[in-house]
Amino acid sequence: MSVPKIETIEAWKALLTTSRLLIEKVEDSLAASSLPSLAWYDTLLEIEKAGKEGIRPYKLKERLLLPQYGTSRLLGRILTAGLIEKHDCDEDGRGFVVRITSRGRQLRRKMWRVYANALCTGLEGPLTVGELKLLVDLMQKTRPA
Repeated sequence: MSVPKIETIEAWKALLTTSRLLIEKVEDSLAASSLPSLAWYDTLLEIEKAGKEGIRPYKLKERLLLPQYGTSRLLGRILTAGLIEKHDCDEDGRGFVVRITSRGRQLRRKMWRVYANALCTGLEGPLTVGELKLLVDLMQKTRPA
């Protein structure tokens, strides 16, 4: 059995703590602006990136940055809000694709302004551009092949 070095444990704790705190900052900023959660933003962004063809829910789940324990329920709430549309899938008669509506695009852009500001204050405030690049490089070295 491998035993991690104390530095490994400290790095892990710092990574998780910082990630959680930054996500909470974004979530708090969205809530303070009476906007939906980060999960809605992430979902709308991925659906928008899929373009006019739309995206199947199972493919959407693979692309989401946040853990999605209830993708179907989330899509249902976003659909009910009129931010996406559900269409039959040509390749699979049982399946469907979702596409973003113009209202969904508008909300996503509004959310991005708040999200971007939280990222700027949370990351660009305390870190230099060089440190941000170093952070990206270090995190990419830890990704599984």
